[in-house]
Amino acid sequence: MKSNELDAASSPLVRFGVELRRSRRAMRWSQTELGRRMGYSNAMVSYVERAKKAVTSNFAVRADEVFETGGTFYELWCRYSKASLLEGFPEFADAEARCRRLREFALTIVTGLFQVPEYAEALAFAAVQRGAITQSAAEQRVEFLATRQRVLDRKGPLRIHAVLDEGCLARPIGGQSVMLKQLDRIAELAARPNVTIQVAPFHLGENLPFTMPVTLLDLPDGSVVGYAESHARGHLERVRETVTAWESEYDQLVVEALPKAASLALIHKARKELAP
Repeated sequence: MKSNELDAASSPLVRFGVELRRSRRAMRWSQTELGRRMGYSNAMVSYVERAKKAVTSNFAVRADEVFETGGTFYELWCRYSKASLLEGFPEFADAEARCRRLREFALTIVTGLFQVPEYAEALAFAAVQRGAITQSAAEQRVEFLATRQRVLDRKGPLRIHAVLDEGCLARPIGGQSVMLKQLDRIAELAARPNVTIQVAPFHLGENLPFTMPVTLLDLPDGSVVGYAESHARGHLERVRETVTAWESEYDQLVVEALPKAASLALIHKARKELAP
């Protein structure tokens, strides 16, 4: 690489610019031609390629449309906008997008991959009302979640095993109509051949092995990493001894949780109680 070339690994903004330049050159377009096709000035294209100007979501969407990249630039923009996300979460999201198997325990809140938009919005905008994040950050979180959920429909389906604490079914996020949609979505996903959903009932009590949400990701290279988060930050765990201990506890959780059929029956029961 020439000394004056930007290092794509130095930041998400630089990576966006490098990818934009690479795609433009592959099409043999000038910056002026690309700007014309996207509806921007050649100066704006130049600024973005050199990582000298912030990228907007609209710019990313237009780039995907022009290059027919199916969301690649929008996903890069989401990662560039990671300031709105919990510390450590963007690194997890990168691993999640590449993993072959995902095992997850969700406590209190339905796991992000399963959330319907209205459920995610209720959570995000409640944080705005509390003053925890800005309106813009809330919107970016919801947009980023939609990007993550593409993994559910990718070619070569991701194998998912999720254990939901019963509290996920009982806590009324967003009100009755939102929870009805959310419970229907969980039931629909449970019917997919690559998705297994179990419920950890309240009566497990102190036998519940985890006191926080935990995710285990099997990566393409054969390694397994774990992810957990506190209220302040997330952490991608790579230490093999720690991850092995989490896997052992997860296996115990699977044994203690309700079987698939009983779990689905409890999901339907929760829905019936919400809307008789």
